[in-house]
Amino acid sequence: MTAKNYFTQVVELLRIESEAIAQTAARLQPAEVEQAIELLSACKGKVVLVGVGKSGVIAQKIAATMTSTGTAALYLHPSDALHGGLGIVTADDVVIALSNSGETDEVIAMLPFLRQRGAHIIAVVGNLNSTLARRATVALDASVDQEACPLNLAPTTSTTVALAIGDALAMTLMQAKGWTMEDFAQNHPAGQLGKRMTLRVADLMHGGKDNPTIAEAASWLEIITAIGRGGLGAVNVVDSAGRLIGIITDGDVRRALEKLKGAELETLNCEVMMTRDPVVAEPELLAYDALRLMEDRPSQIAVLPVVDGERVCVGLIRLHDIVRSGL
Repeated sequence: MTAKNYFTQVVELLRIESEAIAQTAARLQPAEVEQAIELLSACKGKVVLVGVGKSGVIAQKIAATMTSTGTAALYLHPSDALHGGLGIVTADDVVIALSNSGETDEVIAMLPFLRQRGAHIIAVVGNLNSTLARRATVALDASVDQEACPLNLAPTTSTTVALAIGDALAMTLMQAKGWTMEDFAQNHPAGQLGKRMTLRVADLMHGGKDNPTIAEAASWLEIITAIGRGGLGAVNVVDSAGRLIGIITDGDVRRALEKLKGAELETLNCEVMMTRDPVVAEPELLAYDALRLMEDRPSQIAVLPVVDGERVCVGLIRLHDIVRSGL
């Protein structure tokens, strides 16, 4: 087979799988889909996914998708279930069982015990006349005309269709529960979206003993010493009550020194060097919004004083701190 034929084969197999999903969308019956969603929406416990072999792998992915989008779910291997794992299933749960044939021995063996526990069973099955389909509370038609496998043996199209049905159920549930972007972010704190929606200035700022501050009457030497001691490239200027007056950065010091002759060093003080009433952030501000405050301006700034509602200086946050967090 030539490279051109490889390309043609790949495209054809993709077409087979995509058409199978389209056919499934046309084949599913409204009453069965509505019943399945109603069972899942009313579930007071968790959703338990079961399947063997490739169907088991698909079941694990569906469980992960549901869990991350507001529906508590887990995967239970049928063999494990028959050797003690059934203890995790309760009458408040809904079981989604995946099987292309609908006759998978391990899955069929579970059914009497699932029914004894009072759990509803949703079958995602390739044969509506199978044992699994007949014994389930509701059966969703996941049948396919052919596998993408050239031998029509390896589970390919059938698993793709089962996965697509699982994704559709999960996404419909997410909408039914009114899940928002903020809710999604709470379940994905390590991802960029999650960090943008949850990470706050208070989580990244240098506060407490690490908050670099200096009095307004400080000399140029005290200012330089304070900046060096803090190691943040800036120092907040505060009054006797700790309220922010201004900020002095390394750049401010350098520019002030460039303007003066050596004999005039003694005239350098906070008044000469500092930026009064600088742009500030509050502790509860999202770190991503603080990043935008620093960057979305004609001249970018690298540090922000952090103040509370009374304008008391409680810390300092750097652009470097936010970037390092992964935002």
